[in-house]
Amino acid sequence: MKKWIVIWTALLLLFGCETKENKKDVIYVVATTGQIADLVKHVGGEYVHVEALMGPGVDPHLYKATQGDIQKLSQADIIFYNGLHLEGKLGEIFAKMSKTKKVVTVSEEIPKEKLIEIDGVYDPHIWFDLDLWSYAVQMVGDELSETDPKHKQIYEERAEAYESQLMRLKEEAKKEMNAIPKKQRVLITAHDAFHYFGRAYDIEVLGLQGLSTDAEYGLKDVQELVDFIVDRNIQAVFAESSVSKKAIEAVVEGAKQRGHHVSIGGELFSDALGKKGTEEGTFIGMYRYNVKTIAQALKGE
Repeated sequence: MKKWIVIWTALLLLFGCETKENKKDVIYVVATTGQIADLVKHVGGEYVHVEALMGPGVDPHLYKATQGDIQKLSQADIIFYNGLHLEGKLGEIFAKMSKTKKVVTVSEEIPKEKLIEIDGVYDPHIWFDLDLWSYAVQMVGDELSETDPKHKQIYEERAEAYESQLMRLKEEAKKEMNAIPKKQRVLITAHDAFHYFGRAYDIEVLGLQGLSTDAEYGLKDVQELVDFIVDRNIQAVFAESSVSKKAIEAVVEGAKQRGHHVSIGGELFSDALGKKGTEEGTFIGMYRYNVKTIAQALKGE
């Protein structure tokens, strides 16, 4: 009996040590958004454990860190965030933590001339231009390689493979958008999240609110957008998963009072991914879903 106890204890110690050792080999990453977390998973694979602070339907512009978030951030080996004031209310936390740990802005290496500037502020929604998002892929690959040089080649290969997927997605999106008649290529949403998308695919973009959902809108803003919709005979506008539908519904109602019917063409994923386990729960799936939803509504299908 004693012999079996000794063997069992030895096995427990063996597997316990192995588990601890395995955990040492895994980089603990905390990302702010689902887009970034999904990117890190693609590049890091089994060598990273990734957690996103913000889940489906969460607005990063208004997000405030919880005590649990602070704990996760404190324990992380690397923190990845978008930057360009997307996570406006987390800036001070990142500034403090950068003194003691690796805090990385994925937009940092994007040349400023490639960014869209509106009213003196850079648009933070860089993931909608897949060429710009490739800079984020490279940034993640470089930082993981620096932290874990043993797997540098793997990170580089995975980053390159993911970039190739993004370029194929871009061509797919171009084909879909080019099928929309030119005069119907007008994308109206609750807030200004799609300017990079519009630039990439030659689509006119308007939003009721500004670049941040923190920006207020009033009756004058609604009336001006309604005027535009009526004058241009716009048939569809879009809600967003991370923004209240109240704003876009006010626009639809305003057009109705002017005798013009405009429908909500669907709910787009702007600042957050969809639920885990769905097509929209991955970055590529979310992007593809948005493209299809926009194309169908603007073509009147």
